[in-house]
Amino acid sequence: MTQLPDTYESYWMETGTGPEYPALTGDLDVDVAVIGAGVAGISTAWELGRAGARVALLEADRLAAGVTGHTTAKLSAQHGLLYARLRKSFGAEGARQYAQSQQEAVDAVEQVATELGIDCELERVPAFVYMESADAVDQLRAEAEAAREAGLTASVVSDTDLPYPVAGAVRAEHQAQFHPRKYLLALVADLVGRGGVVHERTRIVSLDEGEPCRLTTEGGAQIVARDVVVATHYPVFDRALMFSRLEPHRELVVAGILPADQDPHGMYLTQERNTRSVRTAPYGEGERLLIVTGEKFKPGVGDVSERHERLAAWTEERFPDVRITHRWAAQDNTTTDGVPFVGPFHPGSRHVYVAAGFGGWGMSSGVMSGRLLCALITGGEPPWASLYDPRRLHPREAPSLLKVQGSVLKHFVGDRLRSSHVDTVDDIPPGAGALVRVGGRKCAVYRDESGATQAVSARCTHLGCLVLFNDAERAWECPCHGSRFAVDGSVLQGPAVRPLEPRPLPEGDESD
Repeated sequence: MTQLPDTYESYWMETGTGPEYPALTGDLDVDVAVIGAGVAGISTAWELGRAGARVALLEADRLAAGVTGHTTAKLSAQHGLLYARLRKSFGAEGARQYAQSQQEAVDAVEQVATELGIDCELERVPAFVYMESADAVDQLRAEAEAAREAGLTASVVSDTDLPYPVAGAVRAEHQAQFHPRKYLLALVADLVGRGGVVHERTRIVSLDEGEPCRLTTEGGAQIVARDVVVATHYPVFDRALMFSRLEPHRELVVAGILPADQDPHGMYLTQERNTRSVRTAPYGEGERLLIVTGEKFKPGVGDVSERHERLAAWTEERFPDVRITHRWAAQDNTTTDGVPFVGPFHPGSRHVYVAAGFGGWGMSSGVMSGRLLCALITGGEPPWASLYDPRRLHPREAPSLLKVQGSVLKHFVGDRLRSSHVDTVDDIPPGAGALVRVGGRKCAVYRDESGATQAVSARCTHLGCLVLFNDAERAWECPCHGSRFAVDGSVLQGPAVRPLEPRPLPEGDESD
């Protein structure tokens, strides 16, 4: 049986350290407030700071420590089997605009890293989308044709440097991989040098879209800004109703040391076997770090430990000499039409903008978002602005939208019809969590290894769906919109901004 590391720790978080920035305790008055300091938020703040704006970058936790700190860090304009679908949904021009905006973002990272002297381990490598089934080769040919028409240098190949055979692959040239935190933390340092203000541990809980806009922090501080960018991965404010057009999903990651002579020299992705993504990174003399992602699932589905073991077993089967040293998980959201939402927050917005729905391709899309939002805020409008505009609606979006809402309704209603996930608190084993009806209402109860229990409300503070327990990461997750909470109820990931309320457990017989 595969031996996985006991702890969940991202390699990027372990090796990409930086200074801490203070929580905001007083009021601020700036040109632009950027909420969320992942790749999109940091890129936007840096672009605006370089353009001369007075910028405040506000993060509820630590910089680049959420989704961005747990990514695979592929920097690519090849986003799976996407371009054939884009051409069908948005036309040849829409596909071309997508490819151009994404490839320019890839190239911009190299340019900025060179300009600022950032050692972020950036490597130019090809990207591959491959299939092991011969039945899929025609699909690969159609994708390569659409990608070429969109402007990428793409071809169909039958040979790769993977240590196992493939039926075929779409190869895209001029892509890249890098260390995301080393790059982004250097951008933050440059932003501060330009006069930007950065605050960690500063959760924004309210937004007044006036002229100027006003933000309020969890601690009561006020921020006045002409413009606001919401770059919180999943928008923390619901006035745009994006929760009906975004579907959250999680993916697992394992990483380990591989002899350098076994490096497959590229970034690889297949949608087979519930997704498998492969890349390497610099590690040590004669070694590379192999990074494998897959086992896509919706938050709250359970059996995460089993999924991680399955991913690790696949990795060791395909790369027998790897020694697994890390494991972690990432979360992202996919829009109902497959293109990110970047632009004005909603039809009535004049000074509030959003970046969300990167569909697992946050590195290039986050950098693209920073360039696009900076242009919109400073009076420009790139040719692809309408492609990403969150106010768009397409007829082809309807089936996906109905599917997303059907899934939400299933959890919102169906989870309440279950009498309980366990009958009593005593049924919960050490190191596990479950929903239990206590005093007539459902509670989310966790029991630690010592036997002590901790109970919180089972209702997500976003829109009220019931949370479920992630057994591997020991967290409560909302299956509707992806909010995540620690076992004590504190918010790990939005859209929720308020913690799960604590619930008392009666002594003795703890449940009814």
